[in-house]
Amino acid sequence: MLPARHRSMVLMKKITRGTHRKVNYVSKLFQPQNVVPKDNKVKNEDCLSKSQKLMLDLGVIRQASAGAFHMLPLSERSLQKLISIVDDEMSKIDAQKLMLPLLTPGELWKTTGRWEDVGEELFTLKDRHDKEFVLSPTHEEAVTDLIASVPQLSYRQFPLRLYQVSNKFRDEMRPRFGLLRGKEFIMKDLYTFDVSQEAASETYKAVSEAYENIFRRIGIRYLRVSAAAGIMGGSISHEYHFLATTGETQLLTCESCGYGTSAENSVTHDCPACGHSFLQCRPGIEVGHTFLLGTKYSLPLKAKFTTATGKSDFLQMGSYGLGMTRILAASVEVLSLPDQIRWPIALAPYTVCIIPPKEGSKESAVAHLAEELYHKLNSVDCFRDDLIIDNRCNMTIGKRLFEAQKVGYPLIVVIGRKALQPTPELEVYHTLMDKETSINKTDMIPYLKECLLNK
Repeated sequence: MLPARHRSMVLMKKITRGTHRKVNYVSKLFQPQNVVPKDNKVKNEDCLSKSQKLMLDLGVIRQASAGAFHMLPLSERSLQKLISIVDDEMSKIDAQKLMLPLLTPGELWKTTGRWEDVGEELFTLKDRHDKEFVLSPTHEEAVTDLIASVPQLSYRQFPLRLYQVSNKFRDEMRPRFGLLRGKEFIMKDLYTFDVSQEAASETYKAVSEAYENIFRRIGIRYLRVSAAAGIMGGSISHEYHFLATTGETQLLTCESCGYGTSAENSVTHDCPACGHSFLQCRPGIEVGHTFLLGTKYSLPLKAKFTTATGKSDFLQMGSYGLGMTRILAASVEVLSLPDQIRWPIALAPYTVCIIPPKEGSKESAVAHLAEELYHKLNSVDCFRDDLIIDNRCNMTIGKRLFEAQKVGYPLIVVIGRKALQPTPELEVYHTLMDKETSINKTDMIPYLKECLLNK
């Protein structure tokens, strides 16, 4: 019979070859990192945001061209977690998910007047028949035309709330800060249709509450501020911001009552809500925007419904956007250290990273604990498919721990020397709290669950 150490090494090799149940492994992860010599001075480094530099260097995203990025497996997992949160909150307000074409006929944008208003930021093209199209930065025209194309819509079919998560395009003159300001980005856009101004206002409140729930679940402090409607139009508009030094929007907030507004929307420094004489100015990253549109789009595009008296009337609209890729980058921007990513737990690509012992070490005798812990955690709903093992056991525990902390896995479990004790203990590193704890093997699952609850 093989010694215990050799049995553990054989077991880890079998796991890596995939002869056991599916396990997520760092060795299999496509994560091309940028290796920059310590003495290398990156030109124009000041032009890079913290999130951009970290996400590029650590293989989370990769630049495809100016203002466009490949979403690599880590960022894609994070994006899917965000989409799941959004889908859940949208279902609670009876919003239905669809997918609209990325190409919108140019004539629709000309009908609403936005073809000229948006200007050079609008990507336009012609097909072989010389028909003009817009590579959509948003879909008010497209969705309104969809509703207008359906005959005899009754008042009983409203409110109607339709949303999608899709790529959007904007011809930025100066794309910068990675996913924070690009030419191509992913947005969640919701369009609502109501039969009266009062009903549209109620919808606006419901969506605003859903947005606040989304940001609370993400777990990053946000500000909701009144804003100018701009080229979107409408009577009411609010923005949602994460506070960050790289934020391009100046926000005015009242320390007395909590009122907030964008600086461009303010005509005084006196608070309009409570009259306080001083508004504090802070930079913010816009991550969401809501608009109460009225009939700005339904009127020119003839989106109507049939009233209870059989008459025809124009629908009242709302438009609501969340910058999905921007939320990911802004989260990293707000939480991270200069040389280490910090994810909010709700959006971390993997919540738990397990680090087994180095091959040939004394601790390799308990290497099997990595797989045991993985499958025990994987049977718990809150951890299912949210785990990864750093099986690069030719590397020291210290080097793998250092890399795991740089990538920002919220909870890192190390199987080290304490696992050899008569009552095995594992080391848990809580990245966001910068805290290390030794936990009895049998208490591990309750402890990790508690960490999630106290995020």
